[in-house]
Amino acid sequence: MPRQVFDYDPPERFVAGTTGPPGGRTFFLQARAGTALTSVALEKAQVTALAERVEELLDEVVRRSGGAAPVPAVMPADARDDAPLDTPIEEEFRVGTMTLAWDGDREVVVIECFEVGDGDEEAELEGLADDADPRSLLRVSLPGARARAFSSRALAVVAAGRPPCPFCGDPLDPSGHVCPRANGYRR
Repeated sequence: MPRQVFDYDPPERFVAGTTGPPGGRTFFLQARAGTALTSVALEKAQVTALAERVEELLDEVVRRSGGAAPVPAVMPADARDDAPLDTPIEEEFRVGTMTLAWDGDREVVVIECFEVGDGDEEAELEGLADDADPRSLLRVSLPGARARAFSSRALAVVAAGRPPCPFCGDPLDPSGHVCPRANGYRR
C-alpha cells in the first residue's frame, strides 16, 4: 500500500477518544477539517505519553518565553471538547512512533504519528529523508490553547477506564481481579 500523508494544519478538531467498554477499549486519535476525517488507532500508553509530553512541551515554551508565547498556562474553558468521536470511525492505520515539536516561527505544536512498522523496517528507516519513509503519517499542527485542550481531554479519556485496585493499582474488572498484593486472592 502506498504511503499516505494526512496533514491537518490546523484541524477544526483534534481529539483522543475510545470505542468499546472499559477493559476492552480501542483508543483513537481523530483529526477533522471540513469533510476530511482521519482516525488512527494507538495504545492507551501512547495516548498517555503523548498528552503528558504535550503538557511538558507547552510548559517549557511558556517558561522559556517568560510567558510571552501565545500558550495559556491552563486550558481555556471555551476550548473544552467533550463530544464523542466523529463517525464513521475507520482506522487508517495503527500508530507506531510519534514525534512532537514546537514550531517557533508559526507558534504551533506539531504532532506526527507514523504507521507501525516491523522491527526490521524500523532499522531500515533510520537515516532516510522524510519523503523516503514508506510509512503512512498523520501530521497535526495546533496552536497552544488547542494543544492544551487536546492534552486535557486525552488524559481524561485515559482516566475514564476501569478503577484501580486500592492495593496493587492494577485495573479492576467488574468481577474483581487476582491481586498480587493479596497473594493471588480475588478482590
